[in-house]
Amino acid sequence: MKIIRFVLIPLLIVTLPLAAAEKPRVFVLTDIENEPDDAMSMVRFLTYANQFDVEGLVATTSIHQKNRVAPQRIREIVSAYAKVRDNLEANEPGFPTGDYLLARISEGLPVYGMNGVGEGKDSPGSELLIRAVDREDPRPLWVTVWGGPSVLAQALSKVRTTRPPGALAKFVAKLRVYTISDQDDTGPWLRQNFPGLFYIVSPGLSAGGAYHHATWSGISGDNFHGRFAGGDTWIVSNEWLDQNIRHKGPLGAEYPLWKYLMEGDTPSFLNLVANGLSDPEHPDWGGWGGRYELYTPRMQKWFLQPETRPIWSDAQDEVMGSDGKWHTGNHETIWRWREAYQNDFAARMDWTIMPYAKANHPPVPKLTTPAEITAKPGQRVDLSAEGSTDPDSDALSYQWFCYAEAGTLGISSARSGQPLEIRDSDLAKAWFIVPTSRVMPPGTGTLHIILAVTDHGTPRLTRYQRVIVNVVR
Repeated sequence: MKIIRFVLIPLLIVTLPLAAAEKPRVFVLTDIENEPDDAMSMVRFLTYANQFDVEGLVATTSIHQKNRVAPQRIREIVSAYAKVRDNLEANEPGFPTGDYLLARISEGLPVYGMNGVGEGKDSPGSELLIRAVDREDPRPLWVTVWGGPSVLAQALSKVRTTRPPGALAKFVAKLRVYTISDQDDTGPWLRQNFPGLFYIVSPGLSAGGAYHHATWSGISGDNFHGRFAGGDTWIVSNEWLDQNIRHKGPLGAEYPLWKYLMEGDTPSFLNLVANGLSDPEHPDWGGWGGRYELYTPRMQKWFLQPETRPIWSDAQDEVMGSDGKWHTGNHETIWRWREAYQNDFAARMDWTIMPYAKANHPPVPKLTTPAEITAKPGQRVDLSAEGSTDPDSDALSYQWFCYAEAGTLGISSARSGQPLEIRDSDLAKAWFIVPTSRVMPPGTGTLHIILAVTDHGTPRLTRYQRVIVNVVR
């Protein structure tokens, strides 16, 4: 499938081809068995396995599990997946076989952090990672780190000492890293020693309180951390998970009760899901896995050491919560999508046990206006999603809204988190006037308009399209 980007210049439409919307290559590092949430995230990850080219599932250590790794737990979950794979495939094609995934399970050394980095400290997991990066493939490799990144650190350490600088730079350029905070001392080391490494993280260790400040905790951490409000807590409760996940077949049976919070590692891959909302190469555009901006964070008490260069890190969104109040913060960049990503997971678990005719499948939004538009202040912009469809013939609901934080045009309504009024925002065709008041100078930049199309099946599923408006003088 190809994404086509359009530029509207008054009466002329120019079609510009973008890179193919290919499956992302994904390599998972997990300290599975340190607590239940890694197993929970692994179950969800496998229900999206057709969306990724899975290159590795590697058991690692972390600050919470310093002296052992548990690849056998990955094998147990993958073996359960193998029992339902054909049913998943009948609902949406492209799921890898159980044997394919089993062959990509490996492990790091059962030692903590930098103790496992250096000459003679290679592991099956670090060697598998090097081979994956070296593979002749133009796509980057996403390394999602659910525990400590020592396996990644060892791979990069070896490449740095065995290859010339140009080859090292090429190797680093192929990596995209998302780590769930810092769960050992190799994270800060990686960021300092490889300044060109694409790195998404809320820095810091748990001992200093880093986890409740981290963006990723917006997945479900409201009650446990008690630091933020506004998200619907019912749909991340053990009771909801019992009803919608755990009691659905062999794979659901592998989904444990949460101990602290649900799936703290899941944000690392949610923005790789092809739902039409996120672009992995643009973390600042936001998506189910949160929104992140590129800057050098100032030192905090929960950091292991100061950050020395820009990284993709915490950003703030202003969001209307389930309590009817506006909330502003980094957790909001994730929980704002909670109903959508939970319903989507529930539907995929249905796919593990239901035939196609009895399950629900996501709608297919279709823009009939350009996905990129050039406009001037005061100009009317028309939007259309006529032609959107649903594979199950369900009725569709529409929502057009401005994702203000994702754009660069500085606008404000002062009293509301929605600075741009979109007329007929709940219809397939909508429109707005490019604002001229309460606009920060120079009065140019981008507006990100999100189309959310939701079906009326059970559970209700949402897919998106994004329209970028380039405001010029």
